[in-house]
Amino acid sequence: MNQQKSFESERATLYIVATPIGNLSELTPRAKEILENADVIAAEDTRNTMKLLSHFQIDTRLIAHHKFNESASSKGIVSLLREGKSVAVVSDAGYPLISDPGSELVQEVIEAGYPVVPVSGSNAMLNALVASGLSPQPFLFYGFLPSNERQRIRELQTLKHYPMTLVFYEAPHRIEKMLNNCLEVLGDRPMCLARELTKKHEEFLRGTIQEVLPVAATRKGEMVVIIAGDEEKKAPDVTQAMPLIKEHIQSYVSEGMTTNEAIKRVARERGMSKNEIYKEYHGLN
Repeated sequence: MNQQKSFESERATLYIVATPIGNLSELTPRAKEILENADVIAAEDTRNTMKLLSHFQIDTRLIAHHKFNESASSKGIVSLLREGKSVAVVSDAGYPLISDPGSELVQEVIEAGYPVVPVSGSNAMLNALVASGLSPQPFLFYGFLPSNERQRIRELQTLKHYPMTLVFYEAPHRIEKMLNNCLEVLGDRPMCLARELTKKHEEFLRGTIQEVLPVAATRKGEMVVIIAGDEEKKAPDVTQAMPLIKEHIQSYVSEGMTTNEAIKRVARERGMSKNEIYKEYHGLN
């Protein structure tokens, strides 16, 4: 067991600092204080973070920590902590680790025995969810669906029968294809598209997928997509879905799972009966 008392430790600390997602006035006083007093700031993009620091006249040393150097950078940050230097981690905007690098770093720092302290602030996912008009709880945050259409459809199939509100991030150049796939797989559910959150052109498009789709294709900027969960909660039709289920099973088999392990995992992910999938897969029905 690892026990941490964040405000009682005198050890060098890794701070996970949320930064504004557009409106700079949303940087909290505590986040500003941490960024000013940390020995080092590890940034996803040092150029973007420099703009934030310049605005608040913060001159803390900057280093790069992004998905392309995460493994080496994590080890370097642990070394800094061992030297007694506290490090603040920031992403380009919002909360680090939420569809951004940092997970590997946090694990390594915890294993090395140093405190990891979150510093609250902006988060696009939560901003969009609470203003969407859809049920805010329970919800499932997925992040970015795969850019490959076949993989995207497969992932949506695994989410189809989840009763909780679904939350995605999406890029404007993929939003039309993504919503078309959602309409095809999930059906015409209530949804909200939130974009440019906290910025001058902040906008919420609320309606059904079919209503929002043609408008969404004309919009720009960072997007959060909120879609209602499965309210019917019908037992999935194994026979009808079997072609996609077989492909799903084979993808896990190709990764080294046995067929039975793959069937068990697919059944769990799709909310289906393992026995029914097994019978259908092996032609025993």
